[in-house]
Amino acid sequence: MSEPRGNANDGQSLVLRLSVPSQGGLRAVATDVATRIAEYLGSNRPDAESAGVTLEGLAARVAPSGANGDIQFEFREVDRELLIKARCDDRSMEVRYPLPV
Repeated sequence: MSEPRGNANDGQSLVLRLSVPSQGGLRAVATDVATRIAEYLGSNRPDAESAGVTLEGLAARVAPSGANGDIQFEFREVDRELLIKARCDDRSMEVRYPLPV
C-alpha cells in the first residue's frame, strides 16, 4: 500500500510497500511495479524497464534460489531517485535508481 508522507518540501512524495513470495510467478509482479513506478515518476519506458531489471537483481541477492518466505519491497522517491529496499529473512539490500530531472 502507498502511504502519503511529509510535504512537498521534504523531497519525499512516494512510499509503497509490497510483499511477494520469494519463489514462483508472483515475484514478477514486483518487477512490473518497479517499472510502473519509474514510469510514473518520469522515466521513459526503456529506462523504466531497467528499474525492473534492477529490482530482479536485488531480489535474487536477498532471496537466492531455494529461499522460502516472502520478499518485502519498499519503494520511496527521495531526492529525484527511486530508492528500492528488499528484505527476505535476515538478508536486506537497497539500490537507488536515478530519475530524470
